[in-house]
Amino acid sequence: MASQITVSGEDLNARPVMRPGEVLEAVPGLIVTQHSGEGKANQYFLRGYNLDHGTDLAIYVDDVPANMRTHAHGQGYADLNWLIPETMAAMEVKKGPYFADEGDFSSVGTVHIGLIDRTVKGLAQMTAGSFGYRRFLGMDSTRLGDGTLLLAGEASTYNGPWDNSDNLRKLNGLLRYSQGTATDGVSVTGMAYANRWNATDQVPQRAMTDGMMDRFGSEDPTDGGNANRFALTARVAQSDNSGAWKANAYVVKSELNLYNNFTYFLANPVTGDQFHQHDDRLMAGANIARTLDGSLAGLPMQTTFGLQSRYDAIDLALTDTYGRSFLSNVRNDKVSEGSIGVYTESTLRLTDWLRTTVGWRGDYYAADVTSLFNANNSGHANAAIGSPKLRIGVGPFSKTEFFFGAGYGMHSNDARGATTTEDPSDPGTKLPRSPLLVRTRGAEVGVRSRIVPDLDTSLSLFVLDQDSEILFSGDAGDTTTARASRRYGFEWTNHYRPRSWIDVDADLAMTHARFRGYDSDQAEVYASLAGSSAAQIGNAPGNYIPNAPTMVASAGISLGAKTGWFGALRWRYLASSPLTEDNAFRSQPTSIFNARLGYRTDKGWRLQLDMLNLFNSKANQITYAYGSLLKTDKLYNLCAANAAPAPVCAIGVMDYVLHPVEPLTVRVTLAGTF
Repeated sequence: MASQITVSGEDLNARPVMRPGEVLEAVPGLIVTQHSGEGKANQYFLRGYNLDHGTDLAIYVDDVPANMRTHAHGQGYADLNWLIPETMAAMEVKKGPYFADEGDFSSVGTVHIGLIDRTVKGLAQMTAGSFGYRRFLGMDSTRLGDGTLLLAGEASTYNGPWDNSDNLRKLNGLLRYSQGTATDGVSVTGMAYANRWNATDQVPQRAMTDGMMDRFGSEDPTDGGNANRFALTARVAQSDNSGAWKANAYVVKSELNLYNNFTYFLANPVTGDQFHQHDDRLMAGANIARTLDGSLAGLPMQTTFGLQSRYDAIDLALTDTYGRSFLSNVRNDKVSEGSIGVYTESTLRLTDWLRTTVGWRGDYYAADVTSLFNANNSGHANAAIGSPKLRIGVGPFSKTEFFFGAGYGMHSNDARGATTTEDPSDPGTKLPRSPLLVRTRGAEVGVRSRIVPDLDTSLSLFVLDQDSEILFSGDAGDTTTARASRRYGFEWTNHYRPRSWIDVDADLAMTHARFRGYDSDQAEVYASLAGSSAAQIGNAPGNYIPNAPTMVASAGISLGAKTGWFGALRWRYLASSPLTEDNAFRSQPTSIFNARLGYRTDKGWRLQLDMLNLFNSKANQITYAYGSLLKTDKLYNLCAANAAPAPVCAIGVMDYVLHPVEPLTVRVTLAGTF
């Protein structure tokens, strides 16, 4: 497809970034941001989707899924804080539901990050920067028997510009033994990660306007969390006269504790609305694929068969807290969730300039939920879904190729939503069960051309439909329903390399995103707030999708050879987006420049200066619009005295709620090889 790309690890590490997950912005049209402490998973935006922490964007590292099903904070939660950027070998990007080997969370896009097996020389690196940033990295490999042993480790700290210091403390380690290559070889990898942090979550704009706090203040200074992850993975691949086969297996033990307060004093005017989300899981999986080279009616054909399996054993808890101290239970669950996916696809070369790929994928999911505080929310859920796929490639003609793709896809919902029948906070309120699997449909047409010397340019037009955007709300312990949706748009990608030491790229993505149908439930809420109180939350409901980015643009230039001076300048832009369904609230656009300047010696030494948010933009990492309540709000006293209508007090004060971009940040790195 025209939107498929592969980015080398060298190019990824040439990008000046604030945090590890931002290397994914090498994906055209993808924005990676953060609305809380640095130990929390990033937030992703792509193709008109606010993907939250990973829903509908499948991320794999060394063929191990980063997305977590039935997660305490959000479905598809994909934390990459355990990734050491210097260990990345390459990143392969696919977009759309047209690939039979891609399953859960992949409808919008899939990112496969491969890891290196060895280093040319050992590396020792130190970084110091603004706001208490410190990072130490060591990495080396050595021959061991018939293979190579790779060892990498990092330790980092960061306080941030926040009035309430992040006080981040992070440790990462990787040990890898490999033989052969990625297509003919084996590897066994162990990873370990531990992190703890404080968090400055998003705060209401009115708190800044009224002088309660500055841009970097916090409403609840006890927010934060801790996380750890331990993984053991193995892979094997081999080619033969008939084709090739590959297999991998993994076991991941992870734990996350998050303390957040997004609405402040809306639900509890005395102790506040902080809550604790706990996720402790053991994830295991195995995949195998066989590719056969053959022919059909004398025409070359390649066919792949695959089997993918995964099992998650999860302990989940949601509690109300005050200053990270326990107040009360909301829900506590034990979940066992397993899945099996089978797929096949065949690529047939009809002529030298025409090839077709036809595929099919089948997925089966089963989950058992044991709700420890409400047996009525326990149960078993299972679902199966089949997804046909089609891709067509035409060309090249004059170094130009044309592509077409269409297919069905899916994503899984939180298993608790598929068994929950009663509101955990109010068992008298009945809730409909949500489907375990949700259907998506997409199509794409594109062109890629290299007709201009040294320029690789591509244009893709896409459409993506989703039957439902039903999400389990980990913040509330219940299911949030949304209508079906449609997104369509285009992506224009350009990569120009006129010299070996000059690398230029520029991308533009625009998307039209809307809900389909009519939200009768939301209309009832607005009707109940008729009159002056209706102004509390805006106008009548509409079809805009909150936080759906309408335009994303980026551009960058990297200069420099293997030795001597080098540098980079990057710009990324996120346009204004609707924040409510009626479009009454819109975010401000965000424009950020990052820069790098450095010098390399022929002895392997490197001195590097990174300048992040180069022009000190006062933009926001993320902006939302929703109701909350502060003790300084006039409504607070009315609600505390029961002098305001209950629906108004349940919504609070509708306002922009934002998390600012860090100011100009400087980081200096000294590295040497040995």
